[in-house]
Amino acid sequence: MRLGKVVKSNSHCDYIVELDDERSRANSPTPDDYGFGCFVRLNDSDRHWAVGLVYNTQLFNPMFLNMGPRLSSEPDPVFAPDLISETRTLLWTVLIGTLEAENGISYGLHGIPRVVVPINTPVETMTEDEIHRFHRNREGQSQFCYYSHLLRCGGTFAAQLTRQVLLELIDSHLFKGEEQRALNILCKELSWKETMGAMR
Repeated sequence: MRLGKVVKSNSHCDYIVELDDERSRANSPTPDDYGFGCFVRLNDSDRHWAVGLVYNTQLFNPMFLNMGPRLSSEPDPVFAPDLISETRTLLWTVLIGTLEAENGISYGLHGIPRVVVPINTPVETMTEDEIHRFHRNREGQSQFCYYSHLLRCGGTFAAQLTRQVLLELIDSHLFKGEEQRALNILCKELSWKETMGAMR
């Protein structure tokens, strides 16, 4: 599902997405479509650019604290100009890799993408199958190589974001045996660090 388009970048792996609203298209996204930790793909009709995670949101309302003059009574609807809502929802997205394809099979390449994502690139939510494929390497083995990158570049809530992704991967049963146990250990270690950090 399309969420919106890239409008700005804060760094090479940190992009801001402007959410489509009801004026952009009929079936605009609902709040359930772009929650914290949502996997997204940035691609257009020409190529796939990157895979990212929503790590923050901002509601932009230019009318907030607008202390300009007000009318003493309700305006006459005949003479009132058309007002356009300028509110916006912005999504902060950290890029964590790309989806590559070889012989009709897609797999994930984890890390910071080399290319710069152009302005107005469409951003869509990823399906469960795409998320699973992103966590498989070229040999078909499961992978989670963006752990440290996410902790460094996931914003203020990086630890919570990483823990949420870990829990979702654990619940998906994509990883098996030793790999699943390794994810559980990472998740417990991260929770312990958060708890100890809060006690300081």
